[in-house]
Amino acid sequence: MTDSTDASMEPAQLIAELQRLRIEHKDISDAVMALEAIGQADQLQIRRFKRRKLMLKDMIQRLEDQITPDIIA
Repeated sequence: MTDSTDASMEPAQLIAELQRLRIEHKDISDAVMALEAIGQADQLQIRRFKRRKLMLKDMIQRLEDQITPDIIA
């Protein structure tokens, strides 16, 4: 996997990567909800999904911070 916070990426590439990460995050969230609805779901698999989802959330936040510059008031 490539480092999605690479400073050499163009703004359009950053936005595309951000969109891809958001879609993956949503897909994992939907998968976790579906597995939990089953009742006898594999708890290890659910934990792995949740860990991946947290990692994606951190990556999304870093990209958002990189795209949106800090505004000093």
